[in-house]
Amino acid sequence: MSQRIDYQQQSPELFKKLIEFSMQIKKSAIEPSIQDLVSLRASQINGCAFCVDMHVKEATIHGERPLRLHHLATWRESTLFAPRERAALAWTEALTQLSPQGVADDIYDRVRTQLSEKEISDLTFAVMAINAWNRVNVGFRVEPGTQDKAFGLDKAQLA
Repeated sequence: MSQRIDYQQQSPELFKKLIEFSMQIKKSAIEPSIQDLVSLRASQINGCAFCVDMHVKEATIHGERPLRLHHLATWRESTLFAPRERAALAWTEALTQLSPQGVADDIYDRVRTQLSEKEISDLTFAVMAINAWNRVNVGFRVEPGTQDKAFGLDKAQLA
């Protein structure tokens, strides 16, 4: 599978704005460990190999335990995730796979018990961002690992 087009080159201003948006989210009220889990889980759901690869490496660099990364796809059954992380993952899945009925009240109510309104808002923007990245990378078939050096992901030593 080869990359279809180089969207960074074809739409440099839009690419730059999406990078800026994503960098702003890193400064949000959501802790980096949850941001890592959210980015990885949405990328798994969307089948984005580039982003799964990237976020496993980022989480590893940030000190995430390998077993939790392996359990992420089955987080509901795993005992390795705290209630706050579970709420963030439930919200991520609900927004990534929008139901025709919208987001169920029970999911929203669970999130409200674990996160402040500011954190829910910031988390929603984080989910929006990773879903945007997933769509561009899946659509244009960006090859996993091709940006490791540029993003410092070679430090994960997972290649």
